[in-house]
Amino acid sequence: MVSAPSLGELASLSGGTIYQGQDVTVEAIGLVAQELAPGALFAAVPGTRVHGATFAADTEAAAILTDEAGLEILQKAGETRPILVVPHVRSVLGTVSARVFGDPSQQLTMIGITGTSGKTTTSYLLEAGLMAEGHKVGLIGTTGTRIDGMAVPTKLTTPEAPKLQELFAQMRDEEVTHVVMEVSSHAIALGRVAGTHFTVGAFTNLSQDHLDFHHSMEEYFEAKAAFFRPGPEHSVVCVDDAWGRRMAEVAGVDTLTVSTGSEPAAVTTRNVVVEPDGSQRFEVLIDGAPIPVHLPVPGAFNVANAALALAAASAAGSDPQVVAQGMSTIQVPGRMEKIDAGQDFLAVVDYAHKPAAVAAVLDTLRQQATGRIGVVLGAGGDRDAEKRPLMGAAAAERADLVIITDDNPRSEDPELIRNAIVAGTADLPAEVRVIGDRAEAIRAAVSWAGPGDAIVIAGKGHETGQLVNGVTHHFDDREELLAALKGEHS
Repeated sequence: MVSAPSLGELASLSGGTIYQGQDVTVEAIGLVAQELAPGALFAAVPGTRVHGATFAADTEAAAILTDEAGLEILQKAGETRPILVVPHVRSVLGTVSARVFGDPSQQLTMIGITGTSGKTTTSYLLEAGLMAEGHKVGLIGTTGTRIDGMAVPTKLTTPEAPKLQELFAQMRDEEVTHVVMEVSSHAIALGRVAGTHFTVGAFTNLSQDHLDFHHSMEEYFEAKAAFFRPGPEHSVVCVDDAWGRRMAEVAGVDTLTVSTGSEPAAVTTRNVVVEPDGSQRFEVLIDGAPIPVHLPVPGAFNVANAALALAAASAAGSDPQVVAQGMSTIQVPGRMEKIDAGQDFLAVVDYAHKPAAVAAVLDTLRQQATGRIGVVLGAGGDRDAEKRPLMGAAAAERADLVIITDDNPRSEDPELIRNAIVAGTADLPAEVRVIGDRAEAIRAAVSWAGPGDAIVIAGKGHETGQLVNGVTHHFDDREELLAALKGEHS
């Protein structure tokens, strides 16, 4: 076990300067003042409304890490504890946090997955496959964190750097060998994964999302590309789209490329067969050797996710044959999740909340259903407004019925969000209904569906809350859909 560093060592590591007080040993680090024990380092960062240094009096931490603005606040408040000052706290927070917790990622086989869609499914495939190989696996992502299959509470797709490194340390101490994690563009841009050593980095795809944060697709791409500059030990990139082909160039000549189409690649797929229940059988070729795969989930995009998972496992030193066998058991919460109450039509819940994902899900259902397709969807408030009409268009181009409803309006007027989605459906053949109440919208879709039809409740997936004006109300699409199928009213 690596000993806890001194504040002086962290100053050398971060290029910072220590003001006042004696050197101290740092045993933990965090961003929330009230949660820190004596011996910890409080990272005081600028907030949207107030600087974190304002809360220094609320913490028992032994020292404070902040910037020049934070130093000024602390000095005015008469702070007497040692203060480590750096130009930008977030730019060093990952590296400093990693050292505080003993650089745990160096002792783990780390597989990071980035991209717009497919991160969660790919991570679940890898978790199941690696566990089948006998490994103790940690999972970090959109649906939360798991250690050896047991849930650990977390809030963000990629937690803030101190929490992330603490999780790695916990996993190391619990004898986890492999960690599979989703790496969001926000996490890359905000430095949350800085200081993390990745054995394998994998890229799924890129489509429009998060343009409220990144402002353009080019900026969004560059945020993802930063994950591979400098990269992990091994890079695995799906080249099914143009962004992937660009990312393969960024990742370098040793990149393991993956393709499910005509694009030349080191890892390819063939002989895809869709079973009547939507499950899929196909072969993944790695170094020319065919690996049979049985996936219990539908969708061509999941063939790509599975191929990427097998390529990543292979790059990490695992046996793809064994991993493939383990993948056959996966069930991903809120990802093409079937809800069955004995009805004579297909009903699924999916997390699709961006135009390309909506299109992919509906294309998949079109392949499975003998009848009509219906979709219930909304869009989140305070997020990328440009994608709303694009989501409406993607739905109305492919579905027979589009019911536009509320997702997480947050602080926005839900009617304005719905209207923006409706605008994208103009001049397209689908029947379009607007039903703001999400439970009512789900019931309407169920009432509409008949034998051989398929409906999807899109957007929220695994989520169990609906955020309206700062208040989270319990809402689970899976619960509501099941109740509607049973004729119950929740």
